[in-house]
Amino acid sequence: MPNCMVIPAIDLRNGKCVRLRQGNFAEEKIYAEDPVKAARQWENDGAGCLHVVDLDGARCGQPVNSKIILKIAAAVKIPVQTGGGLRTASQIQRLLDNGVSRAIIGTAACESDDVVKPLIQKFKSKLAVGIDARAGLVQTRGWTHTTALKAADLAGRLDKMGVATLIYTDTHRDGMLTGPNLEGIADLCRRVKCGVIASGGVSCVDDIIKLRALALQNLTGIIVGKALYERKIPFSILHE
Repeated sequence: MPNCMVIPAIDLRNGKCVRLRQGNFAEEKIYAEDPVKAARQWENDGAGCLHVVDLDGARCGQPVNSKIILKIAAAVKIPVQTGGGLRTASQIQRLLDNGVSRAIIGTAACESDDVVKPLIQKFKSKLAVGIDARAGLVQTRGWTHTTALKAADLAGRLDKMGVATLIYTDTHRDGMLTGPNLEGIADLCRRVKCGVIASGGVSCVDDIIKLRALALQNLTGIIVGKALYERKIPFSILHE
């Protein structure tokens, strides 16, 4: 059975570490005033990787919190993957040149193959594509727009382009502590050969056990936010 890494999430808005309910900016809870300090704490608690999202950037379509993200990357020794508003090779390169291990693009990936394919070819394993979906349909622009494109279809398309990693988020479950979309995650993983990181809805250790029990060799990670911040999951899970 694969041992999927549990990855703490640091979501940035207005320079602070927050969590939203289903991506709703009106339902925000601040968990840390200093994201860099929070990153160091996750590292000390045993995290092997950090998932950092520029929520402001995702909403407006261009990076906003890059300075903080680069400070986080410089402050910890573990890998940092980040996304939110990234659209161009130069934006991605700046992050990678300054300590970020992997950049994540989302909206750009589903809006234009002509944009995403060269990025996949250029950055290879240093690039991940985030697929955010509600009821199986892809959402873009910080989850404010729902498309007619099926998440599984987009995943298959990106896999054929050679993407190394997909990050699949069920936006309906994100921040709700209602459990992950096991069926949706399993379906997506079985349609692709690339690595998949699951996100959204994890509420307890049992949810992580269920995801790992799917025995999907390409399910490489599980992003957890609210459940860790509210100590519904013991930090010891980060060591497993």
